[in-house]
Amino acid sequence: MRKAEKAYTVRFIGSMIAYALVLVVSILILKASADEWWRVPVVLAPVVPAIFGLLAFVRFLGRIDELERRIQFEAIGFGFGGTAVLTFSYGFLENVGFPHLNWVYVFPLMIFLWGIGLAIARRKYT
Repeated sequence: MRKAEKAYTVRFIGSMIAYALVLVVSILILKASADEWWRVPVVLAPVVPAIFGLLAFVRFLGRIDELERRIQFEAIGFGFGGTAVLTFSYGFLENVGFPHLNWVYVFPLMIFLWGIGLAIARRKYT
């Protein structure tokens, strides 16, 4: 288990550092340029290192033992379901005048709730 965690941590942190660097560079390029066709690939460039982060996580899930896989499954289920309930609820609130929120907030909410679910599941099984 420790070997899988270490490999995942190295790969994931590396991809997140690359993500941050590509994000900063793409923002600087976009601020310095006029409306051109090539702005679309530049704005999407940070997605490439994010995909490597996703691949690191999927690989990690394939290498962990059954108990840790169950813990992760329950945590992801909590994050997924909790995000669904909260985003649907807020969507209804927008219909009565609450401000519209950008979709960019959905993923951080999911990660936050996954972390809470992970703490709950780990406590349950250890």
